[in-house]
Amino acid sequence: MTVLEISTDQDVLEEAAQMLKAVAHPVRLSIMSLLQDGKMTVTEIFERAGVEQAVASHHLSIMKDRGVLLSVRDGKNMFYSLKHPKMLQIVDCVYDCCEH
Repeated sequence: MTVLEISTDQDVLEEAAQMLKAVAHPVRLSIMSLLQDGKMTVTEIFERAGVEQAVASHHLSIMKDRGVLLSVRDGKNMFYSLKHPKMLQIVDCVYDCCEH
């Protein structure tokens, strides 16, 4: 489905806008990059992203609530993964538009 095909479906447009807002932060972009190869625990994410656990949890919650991430509990661990891996193509596209 292209933007032109969904341009009159306000619910879909709102969902898409919320997902884009959810990734529009440097920490969240970093988290998406970390998750491109599969699922990770909160601990793995905050250690590799170089942020405090509370900061990582806050951003993970936003991304999950807006439909960007999935979470699955396995014992004591919560694993996060990308709900829509194709969103990485959007991020790549934006990076390509930035001056390097």
